[in-house]
Amino acid sequence: MTKFSNLFLQLFMLLVMTLSCKTERLVNRDEPAKIKTVQSKDMDDPIHVLLFSATGWYRHPEIPLINGWLVRQGGLRNIQFDVSETGSDITAESLANYDVLFLNNANVLDKVMTAESRDAVVDWYRDGGAIFALHATLVHQEEWPWLLELGGCDFNSDSDFLRARVMVDPAAVEHPSVAGMGSEFWYEADWTNHTQSVTGTPGLQVLLRVDESSYEPVRDYFKTRGGKAMGADHPIAWIREWDGGRFFYTELGHDLRSVDTAFGRQHIFEGVRWLAGK
Repeated sequence: MTKFSNLFLQLFMLLVMTLSCKTERLVNRDEPAKIKTVQSKDMDDPIHVLLFSATGWYRHPEIPLINGWLVRQGGLRNIQFDVSETGSDITAESLANYDVLFLNNANVLDKVMTAESRDAVVDWYRDGGAIFALHATLVHQEEWPWLLELGGCDFNSDSDFLRARVMVDPAAVEHPSVAGMGSEFWYEADWTNHTQSVTGTPGLQVLLRVDESSYEPVRDYFKTRGGKAMGADHPIAWIREWDGGRFFYTELGHDLRSVDTAFGRQHIFEGVRWLAGK
């Protein structure tokens, strides 16, 4: 081998090693490696999710964006989302095809779902079904007492999109939707003030709380409309095993920027997998 050929070979190998290192860093930085594991392990057994996002009151403008994001990100994790905004789509027969009912900011559901559809949800849930409630799902559900009781609270007011200190409940540090975040971290979102704290509700485990001293909990719009902060105990995400099924709620999800982060993706999709028993 000539001196020139040897030099060319060394340069070629250096280029290959450099590209390999860059690729590895990008993969690790963007999405957890476990995505590939999930795909290979569960490829023949996907999680089936009915994604429902009709609203009976204020409609969050980014509901369609979040729907599309859920469908695309779910595809990376072998989670199949079917999207509906038609209340009559929810029947005992249709729900039998799903592991999870995902409610994307679907408020005032008595206005968009018939009594028969709501009864079908209750029966399906009590038979081992699971419900994921995103952000404004727990808003003005007074006319559906069962869902109000399941969630544990309703809506009072909210904040602007702000950075705040989030605390992991010590009993929940190993739950996959919050695992690896330590005892506390900082995060940006719109923070909801609920009608009451869910701490101590039977069958309910708080996952996350927000420190109201780290941000302004009531935005100006609600300061003249009876908006109230929650104080020292402000849960923002929780799970519940009650009445035969499983329930997951998170305040994240007002808009796409509050969920499309490394933690947001973990929080949402590991929550779905927990609901489905994966």
